[in-house]
Amino acid sequence: METLSYEKVIDASKQKVWDILWGDETYGEWTKFFNPASQSQIKTDWKVGGKTYFVNMEGAGMVSTIDSLDEPKQVIFKHLGMVDKDGVEDTESMEVKQWSGCYEKYILIDFGGKTKLHTEVQIEKEWQDTINTGFIKGLEIVKNLAEENNYDLDSLF
Repeated sequence: METLSYEKVIDASKQKVWDILWGDETYGEWTKFFNPASQSQIKTDWKVGGKTYFVNMEGAGMVSTIDSLDEPKQVIFKHLGMVDKDGVEDTESMEVKQWSGCYEKYILIDFGGKTKLHTEVQIEKEWQDTINTGFIKGLEIVKNLAEENNYDLDSLF
């Protein structure tokens, strides 16, 4: 397993960055680089120990749980397995057991009036390029979306 980490300083509040990360309208926008063929969505009960699904528009993807939650400061997902388009979960196959239990962390830190978004993900080495592309490009979208409504002096005149 590899642990990859990414950071982005965003000129917006933690709550605004959180809302961009997990909002129904914005989640698919910043995660599109992980799977360009199909828009992603998150379906969750936002409960520690509950079910969270990271799925494409057909409903297939990963099933996870929230290991830790302190909105809007952090969320840690623990990946459990895969789910197919019919909603059938696979948490027992040998393929899944190779990475089941991996974490994906999002930590939002006050940073001089801005927000530092720190992400970490544990992956199998073969997925490193895809994950790097997804997070590098995706977090830039998060930054752009969070900052686009911030006022500057020119917009007031």
